[in-house]
Amino acid sequence: MTMNAQWDTTFAPAPRRMLNKVPEVTIYFWIIKILATTVGETAADFLNTNLHMGLTGTTVIVGVLLVISLIFQFRTGKYVPGIYWLAVVLISVVGTLITDNLTDNLGVALETTTVIFAVALALTFAAWFASERTLSIHTIYTTRREGFYWLAILFTFALGTAAGDLVAEKLNLGYWVSAVMFGTLIAIVAMAHLAVRLNAVLAFWIAYILTRPLGASLGDYLSQARGDGGLGLGTIVTSALFLVTILGVVSYLSVTKRDAAAPAHR
Repeated sequence: MTMNAQWDTTFAPAPRRMLNKVPEVTIYFWIIKILATTVGETAADFLNTNLHMGLTGTTVIVGVLLVISLIFQFRTGKYVPGIYWLAVVLISVVGTLITDNLTDNLGVALETTTVIFAVALALTFAAWFASERTLSIHTIYTTRREGFYWLAILFTFALGTAAGDLVAEKLNLGYWVSAVMFGTLIAIVAMAHLAVRLNAVLAFWIAYILTRPLGASLGDYLSQARGDGGLGLGTIVTSALFLVTILGVVSYLSVTKRDAAAPAHR
């Protein structure tokens, strides 16, 4: 062995090793996910309407906050509940705003945005699989996989917003009936996974998309006026209620580590 080769193997810095950067998929995961989705709907409405920021101003502010949170998320070497779920809450707001900007500001039809985001999500999954040969969320331990993961999440929120609004507009079911419908679809996906062995990765991402319109329906039902079919709590109360609940669950997980993934095997 030459001196240079010996130096390379002895003194070269070891590659950065990360633990899995996302939580285990437990009941806590889905509870926070639905709560975060609801906040994405109500918080966007609050900033846009109540604070009169407008869609563009709201998008810029929340977009900057999302970038900052993702910088912290990417820099950490393991799953940190507070950082991870803050990014999810913010990306849920951004995903909602992207669709709202396209439909309200640019006049793009919901049918078109639904197709656009479905294609974008499919292309993300295709690129992810071509690069990593897996779409599993249990092996998010490289920066590249984490990048694909967060891009897919962004498109699931945008797609869920577009598809959910399209269904609500076309079927005019009302908030509560819409929530029951999307909840039923998620239950069907779960049963298909448990009973007929629907692929776990496919089942996860389908359910992840469906939780967006489910959470939005719940948020609208709680926040909208009684005359419009809601409970009239308003966006401020609804957003605060769900944010406090998220904070409580995330604090519990930070202490107990109940959703921390086991070290990933390479």
